[in-house]
Amino acid sequence: MTLSSLPRSLRLFFTAVFVCSVASAIYAVAQTSAPAAKPVPTVYIKAGHLFDATSDKLRDDVVLVVEGERLTRVAAASEVTIPAGATVVDLSKDWVLPGLIDCHTHLEVRADQYDPINEVRFTPFMGSFNGVVNANKTLLAGFTSVRDVGSQPFFAVDLRKAIDSGFIPGPRVVASGPGISITGGHGDMNGFAPAVSNSMYPAEKDYAIADGPDEVRRVVREQVKYGVDVIKILATGGVLSAGDKPGAEQFTYEELKVAADEAHRAGRKIAAHAHGTQGIKDAIRAGIDSIEHGSLIDAEGIQMMKEHGTYLDADIYNDDYILGKAGEFGLPQEMINKEKMIGKLQRENFAKAVAAGVKISFGTDAGVYPHGDNAKQFHYMVKFGMTPAGAIHAATSSAADLIDRSKDVGTLESGKYADLIAVMANPLDRIEVLEHVSFVMKGGKVYKDELGAAVSTAKP
Repeated sequence: MTLSSLPRSLRLFFTAVFVCSVASAIYAVAQTSAPAAKPVPTVYIKAGHLFDATSDKLRDDVVLVVEGERLTRVAAASEVTIPAGATVVDLSKDWVLPGLIDCHTHLEVRADQYDPINEVRFTPFMGSFNGVVNANKTLLAGFTSVRDVGSQPFFAVDLRKAIDSGFIPGPRVVASGPGISITGGHGDMNGFAPAVSNSMYPAEKDYAIADGPDEVRRVVREQVKYGVDVIKILATGGVLSAGDKPGAEQFTYEELKVAADEAHRAGRKIAAHAHGTQGIKDAIRAGIDSIEHGSLIDAEGIQMMKEHGTYLDADIYNDDYILGKAGEFGLPQEMINKEKMIGKLQRENFAKAVAAGVKISFGTDAGVYPHGDNAKQFHYMVKFGMTPAGAIHAATSSAADLIDRSKDVGTLESGKYADLIAVMANPLDRIEVLEHVSFVMKGGKVYKDELGAAVSTAKP
């Protein structure tokens, strides 16, 4: 009797038995032949002074235990027994902090290329080359996470993937798409002939220019479709753009509300570039999560930020660079004049917001000034009202909250990524110490070690 001569029900039964038997055999072979999983390496970090960002205080003589990418224990040295032969990172003479976070960067941008003609001279590939270099500079400066809030589509998403896969070194990237702008607004290609501006970068037009609530809704959804982590919308005019005024409203309240609702519906946060007084207030009322720049905020706007829990992400360092070096690199006089009008007011209003208790995050607009100099902003945050501990929180625990990554970064606690830095003096005494970081670890891997700390082994 052959299989084909059996009734159909029996043929199906025997076929199923055969398939299951083969599958079981293949699984058994796979199980026996698969290589054994490599043991997760354990590293013991001796921290002489630890600012873990869970409070404003230092802890002395602490050991951090790292297994793989994450911390599994943070405890007093007296409570931890380090096994003989274990890998030890000796930072017992240094000050250890969480990896820093910059919430406002543009990793594809170079600070020595301000000439607007570059928009039509360079292809999008140039920004990608820039990004590889800038990401590495940022990481080596101690910034193990950043939020990239505005680049060509979808550069920051791809950069995030390349870094996360280990293909290139860099910080963890929370990626936006191009900043969403009205036609002729801060994010549009202004100042060129129609034949030029309509033909260059058509994709950026599709994903960045929106007029009216329906177009805003579509653009937000498109950006989410292509993998952004955060939405960036340009609520007012800007400084480094042609033909618009920083204080001028651009999007209406209704448009901003649609953008915020769509972003939140998709599980994303949304940041609003907003210099102007009314644009700031409209963005706050619309439910925007952070106000970028906030230069012309008034007392009412400050009170609204407190009531809504909105973060102020103010770039109060780069005024120095724009009014100093930027002119040497082709920054047009129109933009220099706008910065002269707005820079001093921004710093004064930042001080008022700090005094009022507004939530502050650390965001520098890196790319306007050279990447890697991010920590120079700490000096100005303290100068204009923050304590050193408060400024560090802005770049650690508060920044992690804003970018929605608190479960992974921002403090040094068990379960979080082993993202940490070390400096050779106390930043609570002199915040400028953070401008030169001597040791950088991200995800348990050492990327910078000027201290010779990561080579010791515990002796029996």
